[in-house]
Formats: sequence, C-alpha cells, structure tokens
Amino acid sequence: MKATDELKKEHQGIELMLRILGAISDKSARGEEISVQHLVDIMEFLTVFVDKCHHGKEEEFLFPALEAAGIAREGGPVGVLLHEHAQGRKLVAKLKEAVSVLKTGDQSAAAAVQETGRKYIALLTDHIAKENNVLFVMAEERLDGAEDERLFEAFEELERDRIGVGKHEEFHGLLEKLQDVYLK
Repeated sequence: MKATDELKKEHQGIELMLRILGAISDKSARGEEISVQHLVDIMEFLTVFVDKCHHGKEEEFLFPALEAAGIAREGGPVGVLLHEHAQGRKLVAKLKEAVSVLKTGDQSAAAAVQETGRKYIALLTDHIAKENNVLFVMAEERLDGAEDERLFEAFEELERDRIGVGKHEEFHGLLEKLQDVYLK
C-alpha cells in the first residue's frame, strides 16, 4: 500500500527528530549550552513537516477515507489520534514560546524546553506506534488499490502545495546535519 508506506517513511524521519530533540534535552539538563538556531530549525520541522504536511495528509485524506470505510471517529482510533494531534500542537506551541525566550539570551527557558520536549517525544513516540501497528493495518485491510492510489496522489499534491517543492529534501538535510551533531 503506497499511501501508508509514505506515512511510515515520514514516521522514520519524525522518530529521528524526536531522538535529536531528546539528545538536546539531555545536553541542556547537564547544563551544557544548546544551539538556539538548531531549536529554531527543529520548531520549523515540527510545525511544517510534522503538522502541516504529515498530519495534514492524515487529517484531510486518510482519516476521512477510513471513516468512509466504516472505521469510527468517535470512540475509535481516528478520534484518539486526532486528539493526540491537538495535544502535539499545544506542546509545540509551548516549545516555540520557550525557544523565543531562549533567543533573547534568557536561559531560564531551557528547563521548559527540556520538560515540554520530553512530553512531546513521549506523546509522538506512542502516537506513531498506534498508527504504524493499528491504524495503518486497518487501512491496508479496508482500502482498495484505487483508493490507495487516490490517497497517494492527494498526499503528493498536499506536499507540493503546502510545503513547496524541495522543502521535503531540505528537511532531510536538516535531519542529517542534526544527527551528525547530536547522535554520533
């Protein structure tokens, strides 16, 4: 199934960024200075790649297709995942506020970056597991080849329109750069 394979591939990039954010939180907790620019870049990744692009694909196309195929929103996995998307947005907003304070040179926000970052990491790690192991299995069972192709094309169009040509590759470059700095 092409559509869920695309989302799973994006999950791998998101999980890598979560590991990077965790390493930054650990570094900050040890009292080491952290790059505010790296945090700014991570906030863009979380806002644009994770929310606008990845969650956009799920909320605008996959979830409605699953509901049309009989998977309930209320009391079902779609409703739970939508709630978690909303929780994630709130945590990213808090992270952005803390990063804005750090940009002024005020290190008092470092603790908020650590705490909120860890909450976001825990939320998204659990969320991705639910999607990969439950929701995408349901999608593969219930959506036929024609619907899968329609979803895949809609995903590609959303990515072009919402984040722009070349931005996806730019984010992968950022992941590689930050991985070399924080995970090696």
